[in-house]
Parts: sequence; C-alpha cells; structure tokens
Amino acid sequence: MPGLFGRAMLIVKSKFSRLLDRAENPSQTLDYSYEEQLRQLQNVKRGIADVATAKKRLEIQYTSMEQQVDKLDGQAKQALQANREDLAREALARKAAIQSQLEGIMQQGQALEAQQQKLVEGERQLAMKVESFRTQKEVIKAQYSAAEAQVRIGEAATGIGSHMADVGLAVERAKDKTQQLQARADAVSELTAAGALDDFTSQGDSIDRELAKIGQSSQVEDELAKMKAELGEGDAPVAAAGVLPSPESEAPGSDASEPGASEPEASEPAASEHAEP
Repeated sequence: MPGLFGRAMLIVKSKFSRLLDRAENPSQTLDYSYEEQLRQLQNVKRGIADVATAKKRLEIQYTSMEQQVDKLDGQAKQALQANREDLAREALARKAAIQSQLEGIMQQGQALEAQQQKLVEGERQLAMKVESFRTQKEVIKAQYSAAEAQVRIGEAATGIGSHMADVGLAVERAKDKTQQLQARADAVSELTAAGALDDFTSQGDSIDRELAKIGQSSQVEDELAKMKAELGEGDAPVAAAGVLPSPESEAPGSDASEPGASEPEASEPAASEHAEP
C-alpha cells in the first residue's frame, strides 16, 4: 500500500505541476514577486520606525530619571541643613537606585541605536535589490512578450497554431465540398448529355435535342466551307455530313469522277504551253 500511495501522490503532483505550469504567466509571477519584495521593504521600514520609537522612549525616560536624581540630591542637602540625616540618607538611597537604573537604560539605548543602524543599512541594501529586481523584471517581461509574439507569428505563418489549425481544417472542408459539388455537376451534365436524365428546362425530347445538335453542326460546317472558298482554300462549298444532296448534283453526267468529264479542261493548259515557243 505505501508504494501504491506514493506512486499515486507522485502522479497527482506531476499532473498538478503541469497544470500550474500551463496556467502560470511569467509576467504576472514577476509582478507578484516585486510586490512581495516591496511588502518586505515596508516591513523593514516599519521595524526601523518601531526601534527608533523605543529608543526615543528610553531617551525620554533617561532624561526624566536624571531630573529625579538632581531633585533627590537637592533634597538630601536640604535634609542635612535641617539636621535630618535620616531623610538625607533616604534621599541618597533613592538617588543611588535611580542612578543604577540609568546605567541599564543607557545600555539599552546603545543597543537600540546599534540595532537601528543595522536595520537602516539593511533597508538601504534591500531597497537597492528591489530596484534592481524591478529593472530586471521589466526587461524579462519585455523579452517574454517579444518571444510570445514571435511564436504566435511563426505559428500563424506555418499554420500550426490552434486557431490557424481550425482555419486550415475549415479551408480543407470547403475544398472537399467544392470538389464534391463540381464532380456532381459534371456527372449530371454527362448524364443529361447522354440522355440518361431529362432536362425539364429545355423543350422537346432527346431526339429533338440530337437533331438540333446535328443542325448546328451542319451550319458550322457550311459556314466554314464558305469561308474557305472566299479565301481560296477550297473550290466549292462541300456538303456537310447529314445534309441531303440537291437534285442537280444527282443528274446524269454531272459526276466529276466520270472519265472524260474533266480531261479536256486539264489538256488545254498543256497545249498552250507547247504553242508558246
């Protein structure tokens, strides 16, 4: 049991330490440490004031007892002048007791003076350390802020930050949805063109649409052949596929492939070439 309890306590402490490390803010920790040092400095100053007050009370008491000594000395003289030796003796006895107390008060005052000097010197050194810590604290806080900003910039640029990771996932999901919609649109277009799906927005059935496509293709071919004839690239417009030939083209003797139909036209330029010399 002690072994298990020790391991459990170690795990709890490690987990708690990690949570504290995550929650700890160096800037706040430094500020709190500086406040604690200022509080200690104030306590030292309060202690110096207490010692000085005690020393002042001893000084006041010492002065009062000195006055009593002078008074008893005068009373002893008056008693001797009045032939009252017993009163003079009593006054002198009190004077001796007070003088012995004065010596003790003087020693206590000297001890308090030495203690006050030590406290004042310690307060001066502590104040210097607190001021040095304040300067160092501000430098460390500035360095921490700069490093934190640099980390955030790097994470934002590379996309490894938590916020930027969420943004990256959103962009990827948007891309996937866009590709899925594009694929679906292409599939619907292909199925509509193949006749597997009916386009309710267009007029006619699939046969009408195919005939319309053939008509458009024939018109394009006719215009292309006409342009070639105008530019000299063709002799005559060629009938496009799917267009029925005219009755004149089916008349007898009109076929350009029959023998003798085009030979005279081809022989005339040759004869003229031999006649020129």
